Amino acid sequence: MRRDGRPASPRPPSRQGPPVPPQQAWSQAPEPRSAQSYPAQSTPPNSTRQYPRAQNDDRGRTGYAPRQQPEPFTEERRQPAAPAQRALRRPEPARPQRDSRPPRVAKPRKRRHWGRRFLIVLLVLVLGIGGVVYYVDSSLTRVDALTSYPGRIGDTPGTNWLLVGSDSRAGLTPEQEAALATGGEVGPSRTDTIILIHIPEGSGAPTMVSLPRDSYVSIPGNGQDKLNAAFAFGGPPLLVQTVEGATGVHIDHYAEIGFGGFAGIVDAVGGVDVCVQNAIDDPLAGINIPAGCQELTGSEALGFVRSRATALADIDRMNNQRAFMSALLEKATSASTFLNPLRLWPLVSDTASSLSVDEGDHIWNLAALAWAMRGGPVTTTVPVGGFQDSDVGNVLLWDDTRAPAFFDAIAQDREIPPELLTGGP
Repeated sequence: MRRDGRPASPRPPSRQGPPVPPQQAWSQAPEPRSAQSYPAQSTPPNSTRQYPRAQNDDRGRTGYAPRQQPEPFTEERRQPAAPAQRALRRPEPARPQRDSRPPRVAKPRKRRHWGRRFLIVLLVLVLGIGGVVYYVDSSLTRVDALTSYPGRIGDTPGTNWLLVGSDSRAGLTPEQEAALATGGEVGPSRTDTIILIHIPEGSGAPTMVSLPRDSYVSIPGNGQDKLNAAFAFGGPPLLVQTVEGATGVHIDHYAEIGFGGFAGIVDAVGGVDVCVQNAIDDPLAGINIPAGCQELTGSEALGFVRSRATALADIDRMNNQRAFMSALLEKATSASTFLNPLRLWPLVSDTASSLSVDEGDHIWNLAALAWAMRGGPVTTTVPVGGFQDSDVGNVLLWDDTRAPAFFDAIAQDREIPPELLTGGP
């Protein structure tokens, strides 16, 4: 009967095969017999033997094998578990917070242009050096010293400089004049130092020649007079013309320095070492120097090259001037000066601000002169024939025989014969 009271419809017959006896449990199954227990005609059972299936009940459900015999259950007493020890846990590392920004895309690596960078650095250095050179070159005072005149001697081999040390006090305060013992203003500027430097074209050492200021020479337009009078009469142009006419040597470059500039250059290089043969005590020059090798300051060096308070007067002064110039050039071109900016820059700036050069001369011409003189020049003076009195005072005469041969060797860019290098009367 159904729950609603209607009779249940008969179930269709099961499609399964004939009923089979219920299967026994594996625990109750009979032990398999050995092959000897079977008759010879029968086949022993194997793993593929089929057991009869269980019969279906009235509802069509398949019966199950009988259960095993229940056995009494004995519960094992379990010991209470020991309290678990809390394991020491390492603190978990903090996880980095995720960036909300989108991931960066790796850009393609750019090629490094080392050649371009090198050119940029080189350009900056060139511009920097060029700016310094331009500044120093513009600090030079320029005069029109090498002017053309009728009958001027043509160009001669080698390079010839005329260096002049004037007694100009221009730019000095009264205190500086007293410190340098200049003696105050004495009228038109004159020159105490006149040096001719010849640099040969090929190999060979340069030659530094002292021209005594009292040399009795012909001054164009002024007759016979002392050599330094040409500077007082007509300045640098007349002095250059007078030297060229007396020596037969073409002058290529001109440089002039006054009292203040001379002392400043010496102080810029930290003093100059010279060896004094005889002690010099000259109140007019403001010095009292003992004999022996020593370092001179700017004011002491100025008095050293100006003093005539010695046995040979002008001859000793010219020797002192050449010795001092050689020592100054050696100190100025030494590594201790070039590698020390505290010396190099004052030397360059003081030299540029205190020098007067020709219109066509530049700072690189002066650098070439200093570089050529670094190895030590041959120092000498014009061959002297003696002294005599004249209408302009006591004058110095050049040797009529040796002086022409001496200057002819310079004009022809030849080595001066040793017998002409002695100098003196």
